Amino acid sequence: MAALDAEFRDRAVYLPDADALVCADLHVGRDERSNVELPLGERDDLLDRIDDLLATFEPSEFVVAGDLLHSFDSLSDGVERTVGDLADAVADAGAECSLVAGNHDTMLDAVVEGPAGERVGSVGAERRLPGADALVLHGHERPDADAELYVCGHDHPAIEIEGRRRPCYLYGEGVRDGADVLVLPAFTRLAPGTLVNRARRDRFQSPLLDRAGAFRPVVRDDDAAETFWFPPLDELRSML
Repeated sequence: MAALDAEFRDRAVYLPDADALVCADLHVGRDERSNVELPLGERDDLLDRIDDLLATFEPSEFVVAGDLLHSFDSLSDGVERTVGDLADAVADAGAECSLVAGNHDTMLDAVVEGPAGERVGSVGAERRLPGADALVLHGHERPDADAELYVCGHDHPAIEIEGRRRPCYLYGEGVRDGADVLVLPAFTRLAPGTLVNRARRDRFQSPLLDRAGAFRPVVRDDDAAETFWFPPLDELRSML
């Protein structure tokens, strides 16, 4: 049984001690830069799912753990409108919106200075969650501060089960100088994900995954309302 006190749902995590809902890698605008589109459209998909998560957990804080944006060098009207609508949804739910900068978020200052900015509570490279010794960061760089739990994104983990690719979380207990690390899957459904089944350290980009074999994949089946914990990757590979 894992020691992590968390609730998993739809590629996000709720941390009760911090009363915070965290997701990563929304990559708003990815559909504009891709030949692949969501059936309902990126904006509607993101808004509907975030609305559902906010209604379910009623958090005091909503945190994006990096890569809110997809494009490095431009912001279309559609991207700005989607980000503004997301900020409105968080504000309407009575939560504070916090943004952590990811490697794709070179235009994040422009978003914050725009119409959505007044609904964003904090912006930075890291976000320490009140009420819990947890630090949220994107994961493309090493953390500057110590914590008991690091929550990040960046690598878009996924696992293949019976021929089907599913987004997954990765949880490493005590893997960073005794601290735990939780890696979130990409919230956007347009990211195929990095398969962890046979992946070794050199397949991951985050320096927080330098002990990748010690991480346990966690898969949430929202249809069945069940969360499945798998053995650590080193042990899981021996079963494949």
